[in-house]
Amino acid sequence: MPRRNYNPPLVNLIAKYTAWPHRDLIWQFARRDILARYRGSLLGLGWSVLTPLLMLAAYTFVFRVVFGARWKGVDIGAAEFAMQLYTGLIVFNFFSEYIVRAPRLVLDQPNLVKKVVFPLEILPWVALVAALFHLAVGAALLSVFVLAVRGSLALSMVALPLVWLPLVPLMLGCGWLFASLGVFVRDVGQIIGLLVSLLMFMSPVFFPVSALPEKWQLLLHLNPLTLIIEQTRAIVMDGLWPDWAALGLHLLLSVAVAWAGAAWFAATRKGFADVI
Repeated sequence: MPRRNYNPPLVNLIAKYTAWPHRDLIWQFARRDILARYRGSLLGLGWSVLTPLLMLAAYTFVFRVVFGARWKGVDIGAAEFAMQLYTGLIVFNFFSEYIVRAPRLVLDQPNLVKKVVFPLEILPWVALVAALFHLAVGAALLSVFVLAVRGSLALSMVALPLVWLPLVPLMLGCGWLFASLGVFVRDVGQIIGLLVSLLMFMSPVFFPVSALPEKWQLLLHLNPLTLIIEQTRAIVMDGLWPDWAALGLHLLLSVAVAWAGAAWFAATRKGFADVI
């Protein structure tokens, strides 16, 4: 008898939900998504540069000028203060842009849901690539900003992609979960939007973790963005190399979230066409 190849369910899930088999389709959809967002506007892709700069200027004015905030209790210049804010903002904006969109990834594509052969599992990948584009723009602006203020870039900045890497499986797992839940419970989109707004002020974007009492620091570290933001600042502002052990643990937990999200999406996707 011929020997039959058997792949365990976990192997099948990983093979199906990784980006590589559908890389060309993901790129086409992501490119279309990015261009469609700015199509018809006067500045076009220029908005991807102007928007974060305007937000940075507004936050710097409010926290530095209006509230007179200091960083780690030290009165630093406005440019240094803005850099501290921006290193946190680019990480948070990357995460929030994706998570806010996640509940409607399937809902906004009803024509694709009814196509039996279309791989719906790539939709979170498409949104992730679009978010990565804006993260790359933010990183480029940050590099120019630091170079203009300080005159040089820290060698440790080459490690930034590795510091941000744990966010990729975490966001994909949340994307598959929320995209599925958003089909069956339409309120998920509003709930996620509210939670993300609260998360901004519960993340070390406008303050360092060290500014909090020790008991609150422990709670803040339960936020998956805390380590990434703090490590980003350590690299960009202080020229330090990442805490590889902490990032490795973060990556393992994020992969577990990705697997759980993919398993949930795979188990529920058969009901999408009935609801939509």
